[in-house]
Amino acid sequence: MASPFTPPLTFMGMPAGAPGPGNRVAILGVPFDCGIHPFRIGSREGPASVRAQSGLTRRHHPTLADVDIPTLLGAVDAGDVAGITPGKIAEAHPLIEAAADAILTAGAVPIGIGGDGSVSLPLMRAAARHHPGLVALHVDSHTDAYPYNPDDPFDASNQFTHAAEEGLVDPNSTWHVGIRGFTGVRGVLKHADKLGFRVLTTEDLIRRGTAQAMTEFREVVADRPLYLCWDMDVFDPSVAPGVATPSWGGLTAREGIELMRSLSGLNIVAMDFNTVSPGHDVQGMAASLCGHMMMEAMILLAGRWGLLPEG
Repeated sequence: MASPFTPPLTFMGMPAGAPGPGNRVAILGVPFDCGIHPFRIGSREGPASVRAQSGLTRRHHPTLADVDIPTLLGAVDAGDVAGITPGKIAEAHPLIEAAADAILTAGAVPIGIGGDGSVSLPLMRAAARHHPGLVALHVDSHTDAYPYNPDDPFDASNQFTHAAEEGLVDPNSTWHVGIRGFTGVRGVLKHADKLGFRVLTTEDLIRRGTAQAMTEFREVVADRPLYLCWDMDVFDPSVAPGVATPSWGGLTAREGIELMRSLSGLNIVAMDFNTVSPGHDVQGMAASLCGHMMMEAMILLAGRWGLLPEG
């Protein structure tokens, strides 16, 4: 007898629940933002919007992976981190870290949906505990490696500063890719350099070419465990208008997809996609593109694990 109840909304219609044996991937919603932006708050609603728009993305990709990717990976949607209150970062971080830790302990790769960029720090803390020698690829229009006030040290501009200081990632092998545009303070690139990070601006990426740049990154990281942090504002606002901090001159959808595909074969052990702000979106464009990029990332995982059929 068919159930009379509608199942909960999940990413791509995945089964809802915590990962177990056979579940290689688990989606984790992180509905949190710091709430300190003067007028552009709303990434806390990002996970729900990405899930809603994910229905526009189909499960098969005839030229890349002509197979049902979520089913192939045994992917589940674990739901949202429980108990977090936007703006209360000190209380939220341990809860986010614990949720990601549960997924990693189960043997699955967590794919976080933010939330603003601040959520990457507790997710990286969990990943670093399970994967010593972690490096990161941070795709963003901002370094998020800014200096901070010791009296108020955490927000969405300095998570990678803390990641370096806490030893969560190796800064000498961690790249920030797609950096561009105006900043509110001086010296942010110098500060990232001081921490040991490599910064590749959007202009550098386009000038050198994605394939060449990512070949160099691949030589740096080799087979080390990789945390992929993808901020949706790396895209130009013309294709992803609903983000927390839009910046003109970003990647087209085509360029972003090319960049993702250039990561084929890397040892990605955890990832997050952040800063979708549905209150500022236009017909769900940023949320829909985010869902597409998550599926592209899952194809990378399937390829890395040798699960894709040949031909």
